[in-house]
Amino acid sequence: MTRTGLRRLVSVAAGPLVLFGCATHAVEFPPQTPRGHIAARPGRPGLVVAAPHGSSDVQTGEIAAEVARRTGFGLVVATGFNLEPDTRERPGRRYQVNRPFEGAPSRPPSEDTASAGARLVYETFERRVREIAQGPLRFYAEIHGNNRRESANRIEIATVGVDKEYAQRLRALCELVRDAHLRGHAQAPRLEVLVEPADPIFYAASGAKREGILKLPERAVHIELPKAARVEFRDLYTAILADFVAQAVTLPRGR
Repeated sequence: MTRTGLRRLVSVAAGPLVLFGCATHAVEFPPQTPRGHIAARPGRPGLVVAAPHGSSDVQTGEIAAEVARRTGFGLVVATGFNLEPDTRERPGRRYQVNRPFEGAPSRPPSEDTASAGARLVYETFERRVREIAQGPLRFYAEIHGNNRRESANRIEIATVGVDKEYAQRLRALCELVRDAHLRGHAQAPRLEVLVEPADPIFYAASGAKREGILKLPERAVHIELPKAARVEFRDLYTAILADFVAQAVTLPRGR
C-alpha cells in the first residue's frame, strides 16, 4: 500500500474509532467493492450489544455504544457497508452484515442475494462478535432502526431462545422501564413494545436466525427502533434500552 493510501485508510478508520471509543478492524474487500469498518470493545464475558448498520440505520451505532457503556456489555458496531446510496424513492442496497447477503432495508429476506463480498463482511462481523464474547455467547442484543410508517409508534423485539411466556415477561419488563423513564417527559412518545413470540411483529429477523448471527447466542433480542427513538428522543430511549437490556439478562424464566 502506498503512503497516501495508508494515510487515507487511517483517516477513514479514525471516525468509528473516535465515535464509538473502540479499536477498529478494517475489512479487506475484493477489488471494486467499498470499504467498511467494524469497531469492537470487550466487556462482560458472554454479553454483547451490536449495531450491524451503525451508519445506515441512523444513530444505532451511537445507541449501541451508550448501551454497552451503561451495561458493561461488549460492543460491536459495523459502519460504511452501503453498496448504493439511498434515494427519495427507496433505500439503497447494502451488505446485510449480520448475515452473508446483500439487500435493501425493510425488504423481505427472500429478496436478499448472496455474494463473495457479503460473505466476507458477515464472516468478519461474526468473528468479531465471537472474540468480544470471550467464550459462549450467552446474551446478545442487536440494535436496528427503521423508517417504516406502520412501525413508527412501536419498538419491535425479535427473540432467540425465548418462548411465549418469557416473551410476555420481557414485554412487561420493557414497559415498566419505559414508563419509569417517561415520567416527567410529557412530550416524549410512549412507544408500544411488541415482543415475539408473544406478539406478531414485522421485523422478525428470520434471515439472521436462519443463516446469520442469531444462530450463535443462547438468548438474543433483536431490537427495531423507529425514528422517534433514534433521533428526537434518542437520549431518553437509549436510557430505556440500557436498563431493559441490563435487567433482561437476569430476568428469571418463571416456573
